[in-house]
Amino acid sequence: MQGERLRTIQRISLGILLLLVWVVSASGQDTMNSGTIEGIWLGTLRVSGVELRLVFRVHNDSSGMPAAVLNSPDQGAKDIPVEKVIVNGDSVRFLVATVMGEYVGEFNEDRQGIHGEWRQAGMKLPLGLKRVEKAPERNRPQEPRPPFPYRVEEVTFQNNVDNITLAGTLTEPKGEGPFPAVVLVTGSGPQNRDEELLGHKPFLVLADYLTRRGIAVLRYDDRGVGESGGSMKNATSEDFSRDAEAAWRYLRTRTEIDSNRIGIAGHSEGGMIAAMVAARNPGIGFIVMMAGTGVPGERILLRQAALILEKSGLSPQAVALNRSIQEKFFAVLRSERDTSMIRQRLRKVFLDVLSSTPDTLKKQLGLSERRIDMQVRQMMSPWMRFFLFYDPADALRKVRCPVLAVNGDKDLQVPPDLNLPAIEKALREGGNTRFQIKRFKGLNHLFQKAETGLPAEYMKIEETFSEDAMRFIADWILEKTGREE
Repeated sequence: MQGERLRTIQRISLGILLLLVWVVSASGQDTMNSGTIEGIWLGTLRVSGVELRLVFRVHNDSSGMPAAVLNSPDQGAKDIPVEKVIVNGDSVRFLVATVMGEYVGEFNEDRQGIHGEWRQAGMKLPLGLKRVEKAPERNRPQEPRPPFPYRVEEVTFQNNVDNITLAGTLTEPKGEGPFPAVVLVTGSGPQNRDEELLGHKPFLVLADYLTRRGIAVLRYDDRGVGESGGSMKNATSEDFSRDAEAAWRYLRTRTEIDSNRIGIAGHSEGGMIAAMVAARNPGIGFIVMMAGTGVPGERILLRQAALILEKSGLSPQAVALNRSIQEKFFAVLRSERDTSMIRQRLRKVFLDVLSSTPDTLKKQLGLSERRIDMQVRQMMSPWMRFFLFYDPADALRKVRCPVLAVNGDKDLQVPPDLNLPAIEKALREGGNTRFQIKRFKGLNHLFQKAETGLPAEYMKIEETFSEDAMRFIADWILEKTGREE
């Protein structure tokens, strides 16, 4: 993973998975009696229906005291420093202060297993560990490895409006060009240039495929992620659209790229951003909306939550309660402008729900007082408030370039039956007839072949991006740009 950001515990939200971001820095170790702790310890953390494997690698340092690092193979996170390894009789504690987390447990009788819990951000999650000979590895057969049959260049470009320098990777076919090109725009949450999440690198795989087909590709780290400057803290989709526009303008300065055949392809929120940029820049050659949104985020989140909870086996009562909570939250955000009042009202909604909800339903939905502050912060973010009430149709009606909107029929996060018809309707209302809508059978939100479409499947699937979907996208771009292979 690029930069200092490591994604670990997942929460379902918005158009694509948003992950809590933990900043990792170097640190030393402070230990007590080690007992028999050396080795590789493997456990599975279950969060919001998603299983994340955690691996503690424990060894003795030069002074003979135990030291450790934490790996999350399903996240691609490696060597997170464990500041303290404390063993006192049968008790074990791993303090991972740099992520504000810790593991506390006790050895089993044979000392080959540990039962305990992971504590972080006010949550306590059961986590058992077992000693293993070898740590698990992810199998991602589509990830390309050098040498590549194309040029690879690390580049930077400037968003002059916000005075942010963004960093990315430009891949170009061999030859003189000029080439058609596309900017890849990530989904919601902090993403690096590969759109790395849950052990997959969709944009790395897609960029490799498109470049091999003769299309130059620029992918870049989101602002505040990896090598890019700026911060995501108070940014909204509108801010991110200026980053994408800066990437498009940068490509227009490259002499080996045809400035009239540069498009933008965005995934999830990135698809919405592609339309925003195209609406105000008639010079954009085309856009590709990969699981892009066609209705306001409020409607998407309501449908998304219901689909995921139903597929996860929760009771109709739990699904209905969750929708009621969402609707109350959204009503507060729609009607209130004062920040302190929003916080008070959101907290009251949550506390009222807790006091009136049976324990069985609270357990199903994971409702507790410990989660209040986290939920309120998420709801109050500028990004969330923009996303909830922004209508993508407003921009789509102004788009004049060719548009490809694709989605998987098992996408539970940006449901195709809700969004694809809305995209088509808005384009027609604006007078755009140069578009194609495609729904892929059996593909999920990440365009993987899936069984249920649940986010819990993403990391378990070896495929990163369906080749059928990539071929369709590449064929369409080459047709619209008039390039013959």
